[in-house]
Amino acid sequence: MATAATTPLSMQSRTGRSNQRYGAQGERLVAGIVPLSSDKYYVLLIQSTRKGGWVLPKGGWETDEATAQDAAKREAWEEAGIICTVKYDLGLIPEKRSANQLTSTAPKASYQFFEAVVEKQEAKWPEMHKRGRQWFTYTQAKEALKDRPELLDALDRCTMHR
Repeated sequence: MATAATTPLSMQSRTGRSNQRYGAQGERLVAGIVPLSSDKYYVLLIQSTRKGGWVLPKGGWETDEATAQDAAKREAWEEAGIICTVKYDLGLIPEKRSANQLTSTAPKASYQFFEAVVEKQEAKWPEMHKRGRQWFTYTQAKEALKDRPELLDALDRCTMHR
C-alpha cells in the first residue's frame, strides 16, 4: 500500500529511548527506509553520526506510532530530510552483529525495512547539521554498506536496478 506523509513534519528529532518498542526477546524494534529515486537507479544514503560512513535512514519504532511504516517514514524525514511513498515492505531482518559488537548504545535489534520512492528532498531537515546525504548507485551503495550486513540485506531485498 503506497502512502505519503500526511502529518505536519517537525523540525525536532526525537531523542532518547523512553518510548522505544521492544520485541519478545528484548530486542529493540528498528524501522528503516530504502529511499530510491523515481527511476530506481539510485538510493539515498545518509552519514552515520556514530562511526562515520554511510547508512540507510532508520531508527526506533516508538510506542506512539501505529505502525513500523510510520516510524520508518519519520526517521527518513528526521535523518535524511525526505518525504517518500512506501512501495514495499521488505520484511524483518534479524540482528546480524556478533555479541561483542553489541553495546548499551547499540543493543540487539530487529529491523523492519520498507522500500520507498523519494517524492521530495527538503533543503532543511531536523538532522541537517549532523548528517550529509548522497545518492548512490547500487554498486556504490553495496560498497558503502559493506560493514553493515543488516543494511546490505535491506538493499538486496529492494527492487532498485543493479
